[in-house]
Amino acid sequence: MDTNAKVRPFHIARILYERTDAEHPLSTVQLIDILQKEYGIPSHRTTITADVELLQSLGMDIGVIRSTQNKYYLKSRLLDVGELRVLIDAVEAAKFIPKSQSVSLVKKLSSLGGNAEETDLARHVTVERRLKGSNKKMVAIVNAINRAIHHKKVISFQYYSFNEKKQKVLRLDGYHYRLSPYRLVWNGDYYYVVGYYKSHKNESVTSFRVDRIYDVPEEIDAEFISLPAGFDLDRHLNTMYHMFRTDRKNVTLICENRVMDAIVDRFGEKVTTEVANPEHFAAHVEVAVNNVFFSWIFGFLGKVVIVSPDDVREDYEKMVGKAYELIRNTSPAETRKNAPDGKD
Repeated sequence: MDTNAKVRPFHIARILYERTDAEHPLSTVQLIDILQKEYGIPSHRTTITADVELLQSLGMDIGVIRSTQNKYYLKSRLLDVGELRVLIDAVEAAKFIPKSQSVSLVKKLSSLGGNAEETDLARHVTVERRLKGSNKKMVAIVNAINRAIHHKKVISFQYYSFNEKKQKVLRLDGYHYRLSPYRLVWNGDYYYVVGYYKSHKNESVTSFRVDRIYDVPEEIDAEFISLPAGFDLDRHLNTMYHMFRTDRKNVTLICENRVMDAIVDRFGEKVTTEVANPEHFAAHVEVAVNNVFFSWIFGFLGKVVIVSPDDVREDYEKMVGKAYELIRNTSPAETRKNAPDGKD
């Protein structure tokens, strides 16, 4: 058996994978022509048939349109076009992925649909007009964190914020945070690493935004702290608002019937609810109580009201009252007078 005969089935498999689907089959003559022109491999009708049957016996889902000139196409892929479209949309929408990496990822995902679908999959890319992060090391950072999670290794990294001039400034004068990472979580348009963090002040399960990690984390020789016994990580994550770590409390809300979609979107279909009256229902939720949660409540403009516990209701009233006082006591003219001129 010559070399061409050995490699020819692999080339046919690649051609069918990259170039065909049910709407774009290739005929025997077309396959013979591609093999000769692009790979320098001679073939004929009987060898094409035999090679396709070999690939089918190995599990490749190849469809055959039988006629005087048989046509062949790949019937199914690991990911169909609809699934690829969802993944591409997620990449495009993710703020934490820089624009250049979004374009590269979309191109790679589109190629999995084969040449026949690649153009359609990539046609609606709108990365240019979306808000995207600037951390170009995101993929390397995520890979390093994933590896540490898998091998249960402590990671060390620096963390940064933006100052009033939009300059990156390392937190705590360049302090190296040490974290025993448990999970990567996509929450509120951002990627977070959740793990056990221990400092000289405190220790707890907490989270860090991945796009705010300054450089690729390093694995260090330190004791990995496992998730505390009895700690329900899923419950912890599901009750957080934008990953702010605060005390969790059981809160009862009275809601207008028309906001049920929003309650289900936020707390899931298993959220405990009951009819309060013909126009309202009560929702019993466990949440991390903080200003982000209060802002979410405020956004409903009275359609969602905190009923209990009393301390949560009072804290919400204080926040709204403080905001009102700040607005009332701040003169627009004085604000404009003290505002910078826009020059650095």
